[in-house]
Amino acid sequence: MSGGNYTSIDNQKLSGSVPAVPDPGQVTVKFSDSNLQTFPPSDTRGKISGVSGPPSDVDDTFSKPASGSSDEAQSSGWFRAFTVAAYKPYFDVDTSDVLERIKDSLFPFRDTFTEKTSDNPDLYGPFWICSTLIFVAASIGTFVTYISHKVNNKDWNYDINLVPWSAGLFYGYVTIVPLCLYIILKYFSAPSGLVQLFCLYGYSLFVFIPALCLSVVPLEIFRWVIAGVAGFMSATFVALNLRAHIKSAGERWFLIVAAIFLLQLALAVALKIYLFTVTV
Repeated sequence: MSGGNYTSIDNQKLSGSVPAVPDPGQVTVKFSDSNLQTFPPSDTRGKISGVSGPPSDVDDTFSKPASGSSDEAQSSGWFRAFTVAAYKPYFDVDTSDVLERIKDSLFPFRDTFTEKTSDNPDLYGPFWICSTLIFVAASIGTFVTYISHKVNNKDWNYDINLVPWSAGLFYGYVTIVPLCLYIILKYFSAPSGLVQLFCLYGYSLFVFIPALCLSVVPLEIFRWVIAGVAGFMSATFVALNLRAHIKSAGERWFLIVAAIFLLQLALAVALKIYLFTVTV
């Protein structure tokens, strides 16, 4: 390079001036179409895939079920009985359905309860009825004994055993009796749905709620009449609704129906002795 060129460059540095850059004019920048509107993009590559899951090269030991087990196996058979989903359909009823079934239980001679509930037996009604019976039995029994002691000017002590005794009686009855009947009917080749039996026996106890409320009347003969009428209605309701089904059990069907009827009457007698009787 000649000495003149070096001299011109040095002069530009000393003067602080920068050579001007020509203006290229308006520049248009174009972007290719992308998948920013969808996440994740469908054409992604590499370790991040378009599906919601771990990368293909990571250890997925904990994301896979153990060998020999699956969700279908855990939700079938006896495993299903220990899940909430197994009992959810039996509590899927409306208030109108429960009230209609309660009304049917108060008219025992219709014997149409099993037909109406065959497609949709519920456990909500029986649970509500048993819980109400426990509350009514404890409260009414406590109130009656309190009034009786005060009238006779005697000291009164609350009987705490009344609540667990009532809970064991009602919950135990609507659980054990239908279960035993289910086994007996299956033995005689006349199987019935276990949930349907729970439903039938649960609603059969509703008549004892008004009977317990009427037991506040301080007349022993009246209490015996109330307990007898309630027991007869409840026993008739269960026996007539099971009669048509139990007839397929053979010649012994009458004995089974009679045993069901008498057992329901025995429940009424037990309620009269332990709940309808006031001792001072």
